[in-house]
Amino acid sequence: MVPEERLEQIIQRFQYLEAAMADGASGGDIATLAKEYSDLKPVVDQIGTYRQLQADLEEAELMLDDPDMKELAEEELPELKARLPEAERALQLALLPRDEADDRSAILEIRPGTGGDEAALFAGDLLRMYQRYAEARGWRLEVLEEQATELGGIKEVVAHIKGDGVFARLKYESGVHRVQRVPTTESGGRIHTSAATVAVLPEAEDVDIRIDANDIRIDTMRSSGAGGQHVNTTDSAVRITHLPSGIVVTSSEKSQHRNREIAMQVLKTRLYDMERQRVDSERSADRAAQVGSGDRSERIRTYNFPQGRMTDHRINLTLYKLDQVMQGDLDEIVEALTADQQAQQLTQMGQDAGL
Repeated sequence: MVPEERLEQIIQRFQYLEAAMADGASGGDIATLAKEYSDLKPVVDQIGTYRQLQADLEEAELMLDDPDMKELAEEELPELKARLPEAERALQLALLPRDEADDRSAILEIRPGTGGDEAALFAGDLLRMYQRYAEARGWRLEVLEEQATELGGIKEVVAHIKGDGVFARLKYESGVHRVQRVPTTESGGRIHTSAATVAVLPEAEDVDIRIDANDIRIDTMRSSGAGGQHVNTTDSAVRITHLPSGIVVTSSEKSQHRNREIAMQVLKTRLYDMERQRVDSERSADRAAQVGSGDRSERIRTYNFPQGRMTDHRINLTLYKLDQVMQGDLDEIVEALTADQQAQQLTQMGQDAGL
């Protein structure tokens, strides 16, 4: 049962925001109020649905005492009682704390792990998987930095995925992805195990991170890359070193000005991610047990090509449709991970409430 006093507090806050916006606040205040109002509206709508159902149920129970209405009440009551638990769960989900970064675009980073050339090839396969998923969802994926191998694999790739709710859908992809298959470089037909690391970072906004010019060193250098990628004869590539954290970011497009913009955006995003992880670690001692922990040393998924099997180890989900997964069919996995995280949050919310 959701505490009634909490619902009332939410409605009163929503009404206050509505009145404040109608009265007209200053420009900066209006934007802040509008964001909070927008976040609260679906919660208030769900509260309205839940309360209306409760009222309908109470009315139907009173109708049982009226001989003229009893038959109608007996027809309505089973349906109303069946809908109430669903409405209560929907309300509980609406009340769960939202990750402020869920609506943001994201920076995707993929790097090969153990496995040499095969790991680099698998990293390229993962990039194509995310490109197809982004395309299916109407997002825009732009590769910001890519270092390719002679065999067509990837040493490292950094991409910007722009769209609504990108981070909410992809944040569970961070971690070690393992592949089991016969490499194209293997003449004996033996199955090899390789790995690649994926990191999905919510894109930082200017208000999130402010970087002191004295804290960075900017170097320009000549671009280079395997197979002629990003190669030119001018010193257009940019490397930015953030001295306090030691983070190094490079960008190797043709325009030095554009490279500075890209590198600064990626740097801000990495610093923002570091701050989010620090806050999360302080907030929850058992953070590593959550599917959304973002621990990039954790083996999260195995792609077994001989058996056509994909297994997500965090929630023991196994799907025998690896071909579709590699073609970007990730919704079933994403939704299962999201549901698991919500179940954990609901359990925690019940414990906090002493239920």
